[in-house]
Amino acid sequence: MRKPKSVNKITRANGILCVFLFVLLNFFGGYADDFKNSRTPIVLEIIERVGIKSDDHLIIVICKKNHIPLTAIYQWNNHLAIYGFLDKPDALKKQIADQYPGCMIKVYDHPFYNFNRKERCGKEKLAKEWDNVLLTADLVKNTKLQKEYLHYHATQFEKWPEVSQGFCNAGFQQLLVFKNGRQLMLVISIPKGESLDKLNSKTTKNNPKTVQWNDLMKKYQEGIPGTKAREVWVFLKPLI
Repeated sequence: MRKPKSVNKITRANGILCVFLFVLLNFFGGYADDFKNSRTPIVLEIIERVGIKSDDHLIIVICKKNHIPLTAIYQWNNHLAIYGFLDKPDALKKQIADQYPGCMIKVYDHPFYNFNRKERCGKEKLAKEWDNVLLTADLVKNTKLQKEYLHYHATQFEKWPEVSQGFCNAGFQQLLVFKNGRQLMLVISIPKGESLDKLNSKTTKNNPKTVQWNDLMKKYQEGIPGTKAREVWVFLKPLI
């Protein structure tokens, strides 16, 4: 039976509408994904004056006010850090300065090294949820050695591919290294619930070049003020 013309018009109209919606959703969906992938998390660090202990509850209040999850707060000795996608870091920095007078506040917003599993590990998928591990150390005071260190990291993917392959083998999702002055901030993202100690051993398993890399990097790094003798990288542990 032949369909009435009115029904055919409605069918064609619905078809055009579906195509339009499909294109629209794909356009904005793709744009949203690109925007999300282009964003880079940052670290905001508060260094309290030695001998003067501030109220940790203040940073919790500030994070709640700015809708920052409390799991984003980390601490080591007199160092507090917030890590994540901070939309208004300057405004946040001002709020913190008002509540932590006399403290040094440092922002790490441009990683000079960025390992991303999606880009470096072939077709392997990213884990749905991550745990983030924060560590910090200083570069040695020698400016020549500092430049060497940065150059090594700028060319690592090309000249030392075994290092990033080690990260792939270990299941690292992302590894960022930031610098502010001489201080380095390292963020290692691993699948939620995994142990960094367990995974980290896989970076050097049957991988002598990564062992060589780790040994080479030792001459460029030293502990931040407050560390013990021969202590270099220290962990900032979750506050909550």
